[in-house]
Amino acid sequence: MLKDKIETALNDQIRIEAQSSQIYLAMASWAETEGLGGTAQFLYKHSDEERMHMLKLVQYVNERGGKALVPQLSQPDRSYESLTNLFQTLLNHEIMVSGEINNLVEVCLNEKDYTTHNFMQWYVAEQIEEEAAQLKAPAIAKTYLEVHPFVASKAVRSREVRNLEIRAEKNEKSMEEEREAKEREFMLQEDFN
Repeated sequence: MLKDKIETALNDQIRIEAQSSQIYLAMASWAETEGLGGTAQFLYKHSDEERMHMLKLVQYVNERGGKALVPQLSQPDRSYESLTNLFQTLLNHEIMVSGEINNLVEVCLNEKDYTTHNFMQWYVAEQIEEEAAQLKAPAIAKTYLEVHPFVASKAVRSREVRNLEIRAEKNEKSMEEEREAKEREFMLQEDFN
């Protein structure tokens, strides 16, 4: 059975993980609409991972006799100044999450809840990976944008380029269908001549 203080702390972490998922989903949507498909796919996956972190907490609270609360979430940012800004925001958020997990681990130790402390070690290890993965991203994005400005500006316009490609494919397809129709008509005429 969970102590009230532990249950409250775990429910706070559920909210943080759920909010993280929403933040990364909003980032992914922004990146996708800016023509940054690779970044968008990375962030969609990251959003799913954060949701799984939340679900793991929900199940733990319920299995231990507590009541997991599904939180109301605030609206995440909808746009970013740049790709560098997005990744810096992501890194800052992960650092905040690490701090909150450390606080939760401290509550577990203070309350002598060693079972929950043990459960939370997975999150401690996960945050080490999360921060390490994000630590270099802002600098990499900035360097890429500085070294490859043409490619970067092209990436931002890639959605427009893709739309033109789709139109060209449709035109090519309709021209091909028209050519096939003419060939069928010619073959039928030959059959009747």
